[in-house]
Amino acid sequence: MKNDNIVNISSYLKSMAHVQPYKRAVVYPVVRDEYKRVAYCHLTFQQLDRESDCLAHGLEKAGITRGTRTILMVKPGPEFFSLTFAIFKVGAIPVVVDPGMGIGRMLLCLKESKPDAFIGIPVAHALRVLFPKYFRTVKTSITIGRRWFWGGLTLRHIRQIPWQSYAAAETAHDETAAILFTTGSTGPAKGVVYTHGMFDAQIRHIKSHFNITEDEIDLPTFPLFALFDPALGMTAVIPDMDPTKPALVNPEKIIEAIINQGVTNMFASPALLNRVGRYGKSKGIKLLSLKRVVSAGAPVSPSNIKRFSTMLRDDAEIHTPYGATEAVPIVSIASNEIFSETGKLSEQGFGMCVGRVLDGIDVRIIEISDEPIEKWSDSLMVSDNDIGEIAVSGDLVTRQYFNNTRADALSKIKDNGRIWHRMGDLGWMDKKGRIWFCGRKNHRVITEKGTLFTIPCEAIFNNHPGVFRSALVGIGSPPKQRPVICIELESDDSGSDKKRLMAELFALAKKSPLTKDIDTILFKKAFPVDIRHNSKIFREKLALWAGKKLKL
Repeated sequence: MKNDNIVNISSYLKSMAHVQPYKRAVVYPVVRDEYKRVAYCHLTFQQLDRESDCLAHGLEKAGITRGTRTILMVKPGPEFFSLTFAIFKVGAIPVVVDPGMGIGRMLLCLKESKPDAFIGIPVAHALRVLFPKYFRTVKTSITIGRRWFWGGLTLRHIRQIPWQSYAAAETAHDETAAILFTTGSTGPAKGVVYTHGMFDAQIRHIKSHFNITEDEIDLPTFPLFALFDPALGMTAVIPDMDPTKPALVNPEKIIEAIINQGVTNMFASPALLNRVGRYGKSKGIKLLSLKRVVSAGAPVSPSNIKRFSTMLRDDAEIHTPYGATEAVPIVSIASNEIFSETGKLSEQGFGMCVGRVLDGIDVRIIEISDEPIEKWSDSLMVSDNDIGEIAVSGDLVTRQYFNNTRADALSKIKDNGRIWHRMGDLGWMDKKGRIWFCGRKNHRVITEKGTLFTIPCEAIFNNHPGVFRSALVGIGSPPKQRPVICIELESDDSGSDKKRLMAELFALAKKSPLTKDIDTILFKKAFPVDIRHNSKIFREKLALWAGKKLKL
């Protein structure tokens, strides 16, 4: 009899290897010839499943077994996939930290996770040797590639061949499957605890909502999302890019991969979408194989979506799902609805419509508070159309952080066995059940005349053709903050006539009740942004810069 409480996320790969053994699971660029044509290698689903079996046997012999917290620092490619699924098979817990967050913050995250094992490329191991105090709990180390002077095993040492099937650990639904650290773009990075059941729920929701079929080919430009592809039965094409710098991606290489491999689905941050879209529109390029583009990580402007859509066929759509590391996806909207209705309202300051709640997920808008909320009550909810904090509950919502009771207290609300996660985002729900995102809670600006929210206010200034993006920041302390709008101009605008531009921006501001009281505008050549998606604006840093600029 099947035990419904037993679920191991690696079972999806095993299933796909049985159903479609010879379909390509992972495709990756290897080399270019003298004509700059790219040559690819691949692993089929059967090969990937068997490779992860070989590694699972080796990991177990090396002492990496059920419950072993294992740092994984491997570049996107075949080893990234095979090792991750091998770790899941043995029931160990991969600890994933975004290297783009900076060495200092990354080291703190790694130390906080109290790892038992470390698997990484040589550069990662060199970091371990240079900063040993952060890795004192590590007992087992495995190098991917050439091992230098630090000892331990290599991937070649642990890879057990010939192949023998590996029986995956019978992990429980609520057993920890992975610890994923947030980038900490609005505060200290936190380790988010994922269970096998939550991964299972994510796969089911993604497949159902986006109508993903097993004949599809994906271009995941964010490595972590690539891991869903084998479970969804999609071929994952690894892009030729630096995943930590999507805003600087070479658009020709992204377009090349889509055309070469007949990509049907692509995940892209708003920054990558913007860069590739500008290039593709200027060259009149068409990407006829793409039927779905998913963009997330930060608000996606309607103009960005329209620009990229010029490359797509008429029946293709761009989806902008909303969520966070702690709960994703929970809400989604597609480009047709943005073009026909919500985009125009976003430009008027209604906020960014992120769409309707996915089936089986509950979302509520609650009163804005910076204090912990221990127990759920319906009295927390705000009136219809009022802006509040977004709270979510459901089978894909994480229940806790790793060894961080303070973060749990601030973000989790108990409700008779279920958990509500406070997103830290502000928004409101319209009569059609759509959520409108209005910015981060700790980015709101509280003035003597009222509270200003970032996304609605910034939309007014973003309507100017010379503005690439804007950012609202508050100078001083609530409730007497001074609102300041920072402006980053389009790359082709030299900003030589700042006086005229300033007058036009103030004229825009005066026309809207949201921005009529903003009397300070500052220009900055480039905004500080998050490393992961190159899209989230570090408004905290901008506020410090603006304060110094104004000498306040």
